[in-house]
Amino acid sequence: MKLLIIKSGQDYIRFKDHNYLLVRLDKASVFPFDQMDVVQKHESRLKEQGFDNVCIRKLILTEEDI
Repeated sequence: MKLLIIKSGQDYIRFKDHNYLLVRLDKASVFPFDQMDVVQKHESRLKEQGFDNVCIRKLILTEEDI
């Protein structure tokens, strides 16, 4: 499964209650690829608000037997 995620430096972004929070990967907001336009808007707003090194990344999840 491929998802979109937003990073700021070494941290990830969580969008909650109309606010942006810096979090670890396990708490980050993730989006399906068909919401690229929404993710790009979040990216622009983050940059406007002064977040550093903001970028959109592809998160690839795999499932395996253990």
